[in-house]
Amino acid sequence: MNRIKAFGRFWYDFIVGDDWRVAVAVVVALALTFGFARTAVPAWWVLPATVAILLPLSLWRVVRTRRRGTPGSDG
Repeated sequence: MNRIKAFGRFWYDFIVGDDWRVAVAVVVALALTFGFARTAVPAWWVLPATVAILLPLSLWRVVRTRRRGTPGSDG
């Protein structure tokens, strides 16, 4: 049973990592890509657009959090 739990923890950490919001957004983007692929709408742009939006937002959130936690900072 411990090996099964360790296996599950590994995959959770690998997929979700540090930010569950990014993992959820990627799952949503994959679902949208699947949905668009089943229609006449081109689906190739969904994942690059998701990365282009998520990467700056994720970095901004981390920088903002670290600035707040740093003693003596103005943020």
